[in-house]
Amino acid sequence: MIHRFYNKTKKEQNKILITIAFCSLVIVILSIIISIYFKIYLIAFLIFAIILSIIAPFFDMPSLKKSGRMIYYSSLFITEKPKNGLIKIHGGTLFDYYFVIDKKWNGKQRTKFIIQQYLEGLLNLIEKYENDEQIKIKGTSYIINKRTAEKIGFKVDKIDALQKITLMYNYFNILISNSIAKKQLSFPNLSRTKTFYTDIGQLVERKKYIENLNKSLKNTLPNNN
Repeated sequence: MIHRFYNKTKKEQNKILITIAFCSLVIVILSIIISIYFKIYLIAFLIFAIILSIIAPFFDMPSLKKSGRMIYYSSLFITEKPKNGLIKIHGGTLFDYYFVIDKKWNGKQRTKFIIQQYLEGLLNLIEKYENDEQIKIKGTSYIINKRTAEKIGFKVDKIDALQKITLMYNYFNILISNSIAKKQLSFPNLSRTKTFYTDIGQLVERKKYIENLNKSLKNTLPNNN
C-alpha cells in the first residue's frame, strides 16, 4: 500500500499531527476573538465544528488503523473490523486523499485512480473472505454510481436519516476531499449518496469482471504506463 503518511517514521508522523493541531488551534482562537469583538458568537461555534470535522480523520485514521478497528485493503478502500458477520466499507477519507493522491495528476486521472483503488481494495477483501459465505458487506458512497455498483455485485438503497445528518456535519470535509479528487473547487452532490450492500457470494461471482475493470483502469494511470 502506497500511503505517504504511514511510510513516514513515527517522529515524522507526530510532527505532522502536532502542526495540524497547532494551526487548527490558532484558527479557533482567532475565530473566538472575532466572535467576541463583533458579538456574533455563532461564528466561533461554526468554525470550531468545521475545523473539527476537517482535522478529525488526520487523528482518527492512524489511531483506528493501529488498533485494528479500521483495516486498509488498498490505499483508498477501508473497512471496519467485522462485527456479527457484517463488514462496513469506506472510501478513503480526506486524510487518505491528501497523502495518497498524486498532486501532479489532473482531475480525470485522480478520479480514475480513486475508483481503481476501490476496486483493488474490494478484490483484496474478496480474496480474504471468499470462503466465508456468511459475510455481509455494506457501505455508502457518492462517487460510485448505481449502474457500476450493480455491475460489481451490489444492491442499492437510499441512505437513512442518521447518515444524512452525518453527511451534513462533514460537508466541508467532503467538499475538500471532492476538490482534491477533481483538482479544482468542486461542490459534492450529496443527493447522489447511496447505500450499497451485498454478500461475499455475490462479489465472488463477479470477481473476474472486477479484476478486468481494475486492470483496465490501472493501465490508464500514468505510473502504470
